[in-house]
Amino acid sequence: MEDQQLSTRKASIYKEKIWTRDFILICLSNFFIFLGFQMTLPTIPLYVEELGGNDQLIGVVVGIFTFSALLVRPYAGHTLESKGRKFVYLTGLLIFIIAVGSYGFFPTIAFLFFMRFIQGIGWGFSTTASGTIASDIIPLKRRGEGMGYYGLSGNVALAFGPSLGLALVGILSYMQLFIICALLGLAAFLLSSRIRYKKIEKNHQVKKEAKWDFYEKSALKPSMLLFFITVTFGGIASFLPLYTVEKGIDGIQWYFLLFALALMVSRTFAGKLYDLKGHKAIFIPGTVFIVIAMLLLAWLLNTTVLLIAAVLYGIGFGSVQPALQAWSIENAPKDRRGMANATFFSSFDLGVGIGALVFGQIGHSFGYYTIYLVSGFSVCLSIILYLILLYRESIKLKV
Repeated sequence: MEDQQLSTRKASIYKEKIWTRDFILICLSNFFIFLGFQMTLPTIPLYVEELGGNDQLIGVVVGIFTFSALLVRPYAGHTLESKGRKFVYLTGLLIFIIAVGSYGFFPTIAFLFFMRFIQGIGWGFSTTASGTIASDIIPLKRRGEGMGYYGLSGNVALAFGPSLGLALVGILSYMQLFIICALLGLAAFLLSSRIRYKKIEKNHQVKKEAKWDFYEKSALKPSMLLFFITVTFGGIASFLPLYTVEKGIDGIQWYFLLFALALMVSRTFAGKLYDLKGHKAIFIPGTVFIVIAMLLLAWLLNTTVLLIAAVLYGIGFGSVQPALQAWSIENAPKDRRGMANATFFSSFDLGVGIGALVFGQIGHSFGYYTIYLVSGFSVCLSIILYLILLYRESIKLKV
């Protein structure tokens, strides 16, 4: 009987189409903006180092980007409901293009710091908007699966972006690299201008009450869990290339490639699993994979260990992140999806930003390996918090 009900539910879910014209356009746009972003991810720390900066300055330059994105996300969430998805998305992409394209023209840390702040504003607007646009387009019953596919567009960029950026740095100047990244942002802008954006019904009473809020309450639980997980990303994006150089270990380009491929593979089944069984089937296994990956990076005996960590981290993060994003918006009112996405990505930014800033100090004082020990501990905290949330929910159901 239970198998028959599951089969009926599957048949009902898969009747609704995900791969529409607009969904393909938002995925392509997301791919190009993420490709431009991912190409700068491992190269910005090297650029700061070339300009004379140390580990602490690298952490600050990386961190300021995420904090400026964090500051604008609540405003972006409200603006999505008041001025529409198109305005917010295209504005964010334009700011991103101008900021990234300007990096190499004035090669000083002070200028880079300022433009990273500006880039964060564009990133906060564009990523909050794109996730909301995708959730508008995806059928409700297939949201977990659809958000997984949407996330794949960013993952494909992650598969090639860091390696491509590192390869281009070897043959081009930093100025040329950053101009290429800006042109990729322009491609995203042109594609997104062709999307047929849905008109959102405005609930004036809700908007009036929510005018000065900074988060969506229904998204708080998954967003808090995400924070402790994305702290790990701040340590990897900012310091793993420098860590491997210090240890004399090759293969950092392969690390990012394998991480992204594992991320892509995990998203193909994690979203479907979420739609059928919910976050309980995904969160614990995914976070355990991440903890193991962090411990392997702390050990980092050789290239083989580095690449095993990449696969485990990709499987874990690729499973957990889309599940948490789907969870964060599934209970939000239709006119609060923008704020739900803003809350979710604010947590993401805060985790990455704090990770970059704190790990800059930790790496400078205690060595790079301690970054990944602390990262593993942070993910363990997310597991503990998740179990507490489940226990409280079970108590409520009994009452």
